[in-house]
Amino acid sequence: MRHSRTSHKLSNWFIGNTIFGPVIMRYCNEPRRSGIRKRTMEAVTKMASERPVVIFSKSSCCISHSIKTLLCDFGVNPAVYELDEMQRGREIEQALSRLGCNPTVPAVFIGGELVGGANEVMSLHLKRSLIPMLMRVGALWV
Repeated sequence: MRHSRTSHKLSNWFIGNTIFGPVIMRYCNEPRRSGIRKRTMEAVTKMASERPVVIFSKSSCCISHSIKTLLCDFGVNPAVYELDEMQRGREIEQALSRLGCNPTVPAVFIGGELVGGANEVMSLHLKRSLIPMLMRVGALWV
């Protein structure tokens, strides 16, 4: 398939010609976008390591609410980032997706390491591994 850029550029979109006729395609400036991705990934890493327990959440997500409630009921005081209320929340959500979070919220970090989402946290809890992990990173004292 052959693509050609024409003067009909609309922001990041352009009309290209293929063997099938004209189509509208997105023009992607990869060097710029990869720099943004790198900075966002660094920001996520920094945010995740600032406190013993960090949760990336959405205020409208009932599963996120359940995980926050579980950890708070243990006496943990997690740092909670509500992605739908943050200016760069969408970029952070994409970075979490690239880290392997699927679905992207809730994303729980313990001791700066990605534990995972609700399934992983609940599995750790049912195996009785969650509380010892929280104690090791200093998020919980018993």
